[in-house]
Amino acid sequence: MNPLPEKKHADRNGPDADARISLPLETLRQMGVEALLANGLSPEHTETVIEAMALAQRDECHSHGFHQLPGAVQLIRRGPLVRDAVPVVNDRSPSLLQMDARFGYSLLSFQTGLPVLVEKARKTGVAIMTIKNCYHFSALWPEVEALTERGLIGLVMTQGVNCVAPEGGNKPTFGTNPIAFGWPRPQGIPYVFDFATSVIARSDIQMHALAGQDIPLEWAVDSDGQPTSDPTAALKGALRTFGGHKGSALSTMVELLTGPLLGDLLSAESIKVDEGAGLTPLHGELIVALDPDVFLGAERAQHFDRAEGLFESIIAQGARLPSQRRYEARQRTLATGEVSIPRHLYERIRSLTTTTG
Repeated sequence: MNPLPEKKHADRNGPDADARISLPLETLRQMGVEALLANGLSPEHTETVIEAMALAQRDECHSHGFHQLPGAVQLIRRGPLVRDAVPVVNDRSPSLLQMDARFGYSLLSFQTGLPVLVEKARKTGVAIMTIKNCYHFSALWPEVEALTERGLIGLVMTQGVNCVAPEGGNKPTFGTNPIAFGWPRPQGIPYVFDFATSVIARSDIQMHALAGQDIPLEWAVDSDGQPTSDPTAALKGALRTFGGHKGSALSTMVELLTGPLLGDLLSAESIKVDEGAGLTPLHGELIVALDPDVFLGAERAQHFDRAEGLFESIIAQGARLPSQRRYEARQRTLATGEVSIPRHLYERIRSLTTTTG
């Protein structure tokens, strides 16, 4: 593959690391597919993993886009990931679906279980899908959007790499433990948020480290528990929770609901599985689907109009709804068909398509 022309422009969702290149999203997607298949990941897992990266890249969520591909290949080569794992479906109750990823990526389990989850929500009004024994690296908003596209309200949470200290502490105890929520709207894009309970995602720290850029002091502490602007020191220390004790409490909630409740690992236990290699963590995920038709029946339109009034009041004050920038980025990408990535990442991905381990 011939190198593409170099372009310099700002990265809207991360540090402007170096010269960047633009290329068709479909070209980048195919490079990712070739890299994962060349390293032994099954076609079924490859499809779902690359789709998640492509969706994030499309929306300029760079930290969860193809920035994740080298780590995925590293996990395939060095980790205990089962490359061809087939998820096991346990239809536990009318409102509960349990998925066992069997030590594969979570995304294939989500795709496999989604139709059953939707059917349960349609019947009972509230349905839950759990995924255990899974490796998870992706953003959560594609999963809540998959629910809002079907007219459902979604709530999703999972853990992350054991790298966040509790408020008042200085040792890694939690994962970044993100929470995502989606509300379908009668017209246009859904109301969606997806954020870590840490001040910032760990992948954003990694991107600053690759760029050689400092981070704000409030993001993390070093291994001695002191605030640091050095991203490398932060990765050896601990991130902080957002909102002080409130973020710390929410992070604890996510640990409990995606660990012990599912019969799965806590973040601190998950990190021991890879024996210090720093690979994608092994843990659980909780997905809740609510059907407003069951809750509201014929009154759905009336009460969803009231929700629209809330959104309009937010915008009228000059505030913005979460994900607004992401949706604007999506429109730009859909209009041009192109995305941009740092040149060093492009070269790394090219090497992954031809090198196996």
